[in-house]
Amino acid sequence: MNTAVIVFPGSNCDRDLAVAFEQATGKKPHMVWHRETELPDGIDLIGVPGGFSYGDYLRSGAMAAQSPVMRAVSDAAAKGTYVLGICNGFQVLTETGLLPGALMRNAGIQFVCRDVKLTVANSQSAFTSQYQADEEILIPVAHHDGNYFADAATLDRLEGEGRVAFRYAEEVNGSARNIAGVLNEGGNVLGMMPHPERMSEAAHGGLDGKKLFDALVSA
Repeated sequence: MNTAVIVFPGSNCDRDLAVAFEQATGKKPHMVWHRETELPDGIDLIGVPGGFSYGDYLRSGAMAAQSPVMRAVSDAAAKGTYVLGICNGFQVLTETGLLPGALMRNAGIQFVCRDVKLTVANSQSAFTSQYQADEEILIPVAHHDGNYFADAATLDRLEGEGRVAFRYAEEVNGSARNIAGVLNEGGNVLGMMPHPERMSEAAHGGLDGKKLFDALVSA
């Protein structure tokens, strides 16, 4: 499996994601700068990492969504390439329109940084096939704008189509219906606020995040 990690000014989780990709695939990922207009040939999985792209000016992910490379990412996603957006990457994917909804300020307007419990809402996707339905897992979060919002009709559609991948098992940030991860219609794009790359080796204290990367390799 050939992978790529998109790098923006202000990314601070790109190396963590690159390590997780390499551990899962056995290959170093391509690190693709935001000003590139094309992706390397033969990419199977694109990671849009966490951090504070462009310093979170205007709105988290808004400026990164206008980067030249995101047009290439959108084109690749339309052709079925897997795309994983984590934390700020989730924000970028909503800003580009690859995923519905928006990420708003946390309830309480506080930065949240801790391990949180999630439940696996959909274990049938390419990203979640290594989990059991309703399995409870532990994944870290680190965000200030992680409150997932969408109108009621959109939320009903996401739930009805099985596109909610993960939910918080506890109150974390005020997200609508405790949604922590969302899939696109095709099932090849996932945005999630928690950081699976930070729970992907024993030294992190657990392997619950590793299952996501292993699932993608199996897919």
